[in-house]
Amino acid sequence: MMITILGPTATGKTRLAANVAHRLDGEIISADSRQVYRGMDIGTGKDYGDYLVGGHKIPFHLVDIADPGYEYSVFEFREDFLKTYQDIINRGKQAILCGGTGLYLESVLSGYKFVKVPVNSALRENLSSKSLDDLNSILSDYRPFHNTTDSTNRERTIRAIEIEEYNRFHLARAGDFPQIQSLIFGIRFDRQVVRNRITERLKARLDNGMTEEVRALLAKGLKPGQLCFYGLEYRYLTDFVTGKITYNEMFSLLNTAIHQFAKRQMTWFRRMEKRGFIIHWIDGNLQDDEKFHFILNILEKPIGV
Repeated sequence: MMITILGPTATGKTRLAANVAHRLDGEIISADSRQVYRGMDIGTGKDYGDYLVGGHKIPFHLVDIADPGYEYSVFEFREDFLKTYQDIINRGKQAILCGGTGLYLESVLSGYKFVKVPVNSALRENLSSKSLDDLNSILSDYRPFHNTTDSTNRERTIRAIEIEEYNRFHLARAGDFPQIQSLIFGIRFDRQVVRNRITERLKARLDNGMTEEVRALLAKGLKPGQLCFYGLEYRYLTDFVTGKITYNEMFSLLNTAIHQFAKRQMTWFRRMEKRGFIIHWIDGNLQDDEKFHFILNILEKPIGV
């Protein structure tokens, strides 16, 4: 039985997953669409210290596996996840899936068959004259954004609409991916607490070199447009370091954007529940031991109870 730990940004998912892995001889599989990129550490929230528990480094996977500028896809994630998952269980370890990217999580937990969606030239022609705001409005009618880059990049937004329109008529289940049994746990705080945690974490990351990280990526040859593709921190920090906005504007816009992103994450998780996924919600204010025992109690219950 796999364990899945999810939740919106800044709720302590990785720390909890590492504590659980330490006690259950487990390994963590990341389900974060941006932590796959090397050199994008502070902006994507790679808190490597969270993987150190009791002096032991908890093994983790699918972090730092692609170069910045490369567009890693959900198809690749599913393939990489399955190889990693099978290796972990073959070695007799506990697999723990941990992250906040709803699409990645659901792509594994649902067992849906994913197909590469063909180009719809007629649809693209129809969308070509619409503004980005209009495109975002159309996309929002299909589903909540799983990634802020859907809403800030015109080409990605059109592609997202194209995929959703295709799925309306071609949705298929299972067949190319095994059904993996998992108990799902979510970390939840009151909305205002999450907002405060996001703001404090943003301040800490800026103090710890997040702006310098963006400058270093640009110095290595990445174009501003490439960095903006990754949304959130990279979009607004790139605008700041290239002189488009002031530091205060950057902080205000970015802080608001992360709050909105956390809200969209919760919307995605609630939608998962409506579609039949059972998420055991954990009070984020509990101590680490209390959170672990909450999970352990669910794990030890007979199936169906």
